[in-house]
Amino acid sequence: MTKAIWLAGAAVCAFAGPALAQGAMPEVAAGPTSSAPAVDAAQRGVLVFEPAFFADARPDTAFDMINRLPGFGLMMGDSGTRGLAGSAGNVLVDGARPSTKSDSLDQILRRISAASVARVELIRGGAPGIDMQGQSVVANVVLIRTVTTERVMEANSYFYPDGYIGPILAGRYSRREGDNLIEASITATTDRTDGTGDGFRRRYDAAGTLIQDADLILWDRFRNVRATGAVQRRVGDGLLRVNGLLGWFGSERAQDVLIRSGAGVDSFNDEESDSINGELGINWTRDLSPRLGLELTGLQRYSTEDYTGVSESAGDNSIFTADSTSGESIGRGVVRFRPNDRWAFETGGEVAYNFLDSATAYEENGVAIPLPSASVKVEELRGEIFGQTTWRPSPKLTIEAGLRVEVSEISQSGDSDLTKSFVYPKPRVQLTWTPWDGHQFRFRAEREVGQLDFGDFVASADIDIGQVEGGNPDLEPDKTTILEAVYERRFWGEGVLTMTAQHGEVEDVIDFIPLAGGFDGVGNIGDGSFDLFETRLTLPMDKLGIPNARLQARASWVHTEVTDPLTGEIRRFRGNQAFGCGVNFNHDLMGGRWSYGFDHGCNLDKGRALRVREVRAFYNEPFVTLYGQWKPRADLTVRVDLGNATDRSSGYDRDIYTGPRDSAPLAFREVRRTQMSPWLFVQIRRTF
Repeated sequence: MTKAIWLAGAAVCAFAGPALAQGAMPEVAAGPTSSAPAVDAAQRGVLVFEPAFFADARPDTAFDMINRLPGFGLMMGDSGTRGLAGSAGNVLVDGARPSTKSDSLDQILRRISAASVARVELIRGGAPGIDMQGQSVVANVVLIRTVTTERVMEANSYFYPDGYIGPILAGRYSRREGDNLIEASITATTDRTDGTGDGFRRRYDAAGTLIQDADLILWDRFRNVRATGAVQRRVGDGLLRVNGLLGWFGSERAQDVLIRSGAGVDSFNDEESDSINGELGINWTRDLSPRLGLELTGLQRYSTEDYTGVSESAGDNSIFTADSTSGESIGRGVVRFRPNDRWAFETGGEVAYNFLDSATAYEENGVAIPLPSASVKVEELRGEIFGQTTWRPSPKLTIEAGLRVEVSEISQSGDSDLTKSFVYPKPRVQLTWTPWDGHQFRFRAEREVGQLDFGDFVASADIDIGQVEGGNPDLEPDKTTILEAVYERRFWGEGVLTMTAQHGEVEDVIDFIPLAGGFDGVGNIGDGSFDLFETRLTLPMDKLGIPNARLQARASWVHTEVTDPLTGEIRRFRGNQAFGCGVNFNHDLMGGRWSYGFDHGCNLDKGRALRVREVRAFYNEPFVTLYGQWKPRADLTVRVDLGNATDRSSGYDRDIYTGPRDSAPLAFREVRRTQMSPWLFVQIRRTF
């Protein structure tokens, strides 16, 4: 009955709107300001930020401008999501989403110079003609139409206390003339991550007595080369954009476990992986009439990856190998109709074909060990049709409603042969109300459907802890019904206070379950729920005696519940953090010639992962990053970051059982901690 009400309500809102349409509303009127955004006179949900607003920060790129939007947090999107719907982030460029998934949103924004930006629009709750794609707030970067040519060179590097240097070289070129655009970029990197450092691993028996003490020595390196390019031209009375990407990524990791006391022998692990990925995207838009538009998008992705993990200990050895090839083909079409300034309609469809062809093998001392779903090809043919409408009965009120219907078929061949078909309706209703200047309320009800990770269908391994996981072909995506309320208060020009409350009911929660052969794997464990409250504050410091400075803070509380499949007890979702927080401060001096600040992630509560024979609690001390920036000229920027300033520790605590943890006794408790040293990042950016 609940689903029927959802479908009926969404259909009425999405398709019956024209019968209620009223007269047109006035056009947007917004002027420049340096202390506060201009309010869209026709719709208070849209704020307009002119270049003068960002002048005190002297931004180099559109990315810098987006980071200075009060009350806005950049969301990169999820490139792992199959299809285009739901994979995009929360930033548009000239009202359109980039026709790419492999090229990250922050890199796209970094390639747009601040001088090329005419204004930035912050759209809260929806606006006619804007594809929100499920986001309640999006930013739209509007580019200037005059001729601009830019060449950028960057010489950046990470410096570590032990003398290691990780250089990053980057070059970009772009030229825009009206709608015509050509751009290209190339980056090359070699560096290390927090996988390099020293630490310890200590094991205790059930009574808490230390039974083994070992030193950990971790080492890793990665190399990355990536090239991108795009061309945009007027073709067939429309605007055509073609973009491409080609990249290579290689990494090496090693771990030495050296026993200092207690039973056990030293062990050594080595891992190597190489991957190549490429992408070609095509987007064509055309205005069929002054109020009717068409958008067509095509995308092709292809990647390969080879992995080898070797573990050795006292003459014993184990080897895990994985070779995979994956690809994605997407076609998407959207028709947008805006009969007047009160109503906007959108309908369209998307079809996608995805595949993962993976072969894994595991052996101990030369003897092959069978794994569940070791060699599998997973294929998905997925389609989606959708319709939505945006209605503005007044400048203070916006209502957005729509319905998406997803149909997919996932088939597996190889070690397991299985085909499953899914049909999921995904209704959505959102109301945005701005009763007074500076006050806004947003209410949302939505049905979301998760996507299965193809990697969960195939066996995998964590060589560093000697753990192998089986693949599980019998998976279903999780489904979530979300109710959300948001209150936003804007004050002091740049000040923003946002409070968000959410309640969600989740069907088919995904977590670890026991598989055949004594292995763990990912599976569905039943239904669950969550409640979230989050508050975010952007506080300009001018009235507190620190001009051109601002403090940002966030805090969140999350309560989740699901029934543990082994014990039958109520517990949290995997990885759930009950409390999270963060603080950020930046200060611009001399009109942006100098800047400094810090970022502090003050999360304290840690999430857990419960497996069949193990309970793992994650441990990460808060991070602190300090930075200083100097811009001696408009075409030159020098920035220095001190990262991991507190030399934080990370790791986890593991309770290992002799069998299933609901019935078997505790074998031992393992405490693992490692530290990566602080690092210094130096960036020199020159524009020609």
